[in-house]
Amino acid sequence: MNSSEKQKKKSGRGLYNSFNVALDGIVHTLRSERNMRLHFLIGFFVLILGVYFNFSTIEFMMLCIAVAFVLVAEMFNTAVEHAMDLIEEEYHPIVGVIKDIAAGAVFVSAVNAAIVGYLLFFKHVDWAAGPVLVERFKQSPWHITLITLIVVIGLVLLIKVMRHEKALLRGGMPSGHSAVAFSVWVIVSLLTGNVIVSILVFFLALVIARSRVTSTAHNLWQVFVGGLLGGLITLFVFQLLSQ
Repeated sequence: MNSSEKQKKKSGRGLYNSFNVALDGIVHTLRSERNMRLHFLIGFFVLILGVYFNFSTIEFMMLCIAVAFVLVAEMFNTAVEHAMDLIEEEYHPIVGVIKDIAAGAVFVSAVNAAIVGYLLFFKHVDWAAGPVLVERFKQSPWHITLITLIVVIGLVLLIKVMRHEKALLRGGMPSGHSAVAFSVWVIVSLLTGNVIVSILVFFLALVIARSRVTSTAHNLWQVFVGGLLGGLITLFVFQLLSQ
């Protein structure tokens, strides 16, 4: 292996490790901070609602920025608290002021998100629609597909966080790649109703699942659970939203 190939391999590992380090920071904040978990769940459901109400590109960008602003502020607040506790173990008035300022930044970001959310959702919500809202899902398979994939990926990551898996992007229970692959198979089967297309996509999902085992990223049980989870969750979401 020449020097250029070694450099590419090293940079690839560095990029992968950078993603893992970043995810570790997010996971640590989610595990240790109740407010972060609350903000994350609210932001998750707000973004799903944005897809449901078919926000324009600009509207959805504004919503994403508002949600990300709150989460980033909460993470910086957590980092400041840890840094201050490390620097000054005993209470000091200046440390208290610094922590208060960081908490105030979170409050400002949350108020901003609430205002943005109100302005965006107010004109989209038909308060007298009632059952008509459910009909939107029946006529919008793209919305159901996106929401289904978000739920599958979110559930896989949640299980890995609860199991304290070291790497969220590689390995661990369950296999995220298998979950998404078999979720896509179920989605394609339900939307197309074409047996041949369904069989072809099923074999593609099997190839992806097998690649996770042959690459030693997962064992057979982790791949099986991931595929089963992705398929069942997809069926459940489609049944729930298409009734």
